[in-house]
Amino acid sequence: MSGMERAGGHSGAASLDPDDWDALRADAHRMLDDMIDYIADVRERPVWQPIPDAVRAGFSEQLPRNETPLGEVYRTFTDNIAPYATGNVHPGFMGWVHGGGTAVGMLAEMLAAGLNANCGGRNHIGIEVERQIVRWVRELFGFPQSASGLFVTGSSMANLMALLVARTAALGPQVREGGIKGEPLTAYASAAAHGCVVQAADLAGLGGGALRRIAFDSAHRIDIAALRRRIAEDRAAGFQPFLVTGSAGTVDVGAIDDLAALAAVCREEQLWFHVDGAYGSLGMLSDEIAPRLAGLSEADSVALDFHKWGQVNYDAGFLIVRDGEAHRQTFAAPAAYLRRETRGLAADSPWPCDFGPDLSRGFRALKTWFTLKTFGADRLGAMIARTCAVARHLEARVRREPKLEMLAPVALNIVCFRYRAASGDADALNAEIVADIHESGIAAPSSTTIDGKLAIRAAITNHRTAFEDVDRMVDAVLRFGEAREQR
Repeated sequence: MSGMERAGGHSGAASLDPDDWDALRADAHRMLDDMIDYIADVRERPVWQPIPDAVRAGFSEQLPRNETPLGEVYRTFTDNIAPYATGNVHPGFMGWVHGGGTAVGMLAEMLAAGLNANCGGRNHIGIEVERQIVRWVRELFGFPQSASGLFVTGSSMANLMALLVARTAALGPQVREGGIKGEPLTAYASAAAHGCVVQAADLAGLGGGALRRIAFDSAHRIDIAALRRRIAEDRAAGFQPFLVTGSAGTVDVGAIDDLAALAAVCREEQLWFHVDGAYGSLGMLSDEIAPRLAGLSEADSVALDFHKWGQVNYDAGFLIVRDGEAHRQTFAAPAAYLRRETRGLAADSPWPCDFGPDLSRGFRALKTWFTLKTFGADRLGAMIARTCAVARHLEARVRREPKLEMLAPVALNIVCFRYRAASGDADALNAEIVADIHESGIAAPSSTTIDGKLAIRAAITNHRTAFEDVDRMVDAVLRFGEAREQR
């Protein structure tokens, strides 16, 4: 048997299945063992390393016309792809808000790929698993049985979809046929809200200016009085307010808006109350954090990412909507080729494609189901609380160091601080420190701007991150800061 046949078929074969399943099985076991080792031995590797020019150049090749043995393709992966990944599996990864994933989620992803189910609809078990997650999220958030839910790529998509549901609720289903037609709709969110909230207004055809950015207080929570004033001003000017988005874990510092107060404003003003809970809303799993999310259960919709604090492997975004029928009316698009039946594979509607724009959808629910079933809500909640404890440890360490300063309060798991420059441009110095740490492979914080100052931002989202990991990061900040000041 030729090497080509052993590796996965022969030229001209109608099927892409291998001629030698045993050979494929051997390759598969090696890949699985290697990836388990990749996770188990993660601390032995740098968090991140730059891609060498020669490796990058290798990905400019032309479209391959001929077959390549699977083993050779895999060697390219091990040599030129795996070493240069983002690094968020590593406990030293503290940039942005990236979950670390789990080996359980990796295995579930493999199983989902084997089933290769299209979860856009129809009568099969993948849809039922997704409905199970919807029921669990309803229970977690205190939503009614009539609430609908849907897996999406992430909260950027979920926030856009929530805005579209709110728009349809405000203008009626006819907006889908006739468009906005110049209706002066306005939406509201904190100036600290994620950029995707602004983008949603743009993509929905309202224009980014239709989203009013409301000032936030010293705790980085939306100013409720300022919100009320702006709504009144807009109504007086002839605008039609329709949506308020609260943040459960802002992108810069992890602040939680006063969700109960926002819910009250929306009730009084008859506005749609949406919560961008990309990562923070899963704090409902923790007895310690859940009380700080009071008011979340009153939202009309919530966007969240299981791939952040939930540690589900990327990607696993989610949208839940209190009024499931309003959700369906926003997206359902009957078509002859999507005919529904009372029995057979075309039965069991409504389908997920009735609640979102995608007809082709992967089985994201399976890795989420595996994660929730395997670890349980209590253990996941304890893990979430521990990431906040690690953040408090980091805050305490920063406050003990004379050369460091805190730039924002620590609300959940995000710590914003910086190195005190003895002279010169402190922003430039701290930007260089962040890059130095990245290139060292010790840790991977990100940066942001707080009150006009560049901050080193450490988001403790990975379940593997421990006290010693943030201490190593602080040691590196001090070492690189002192070295640069001595130049």
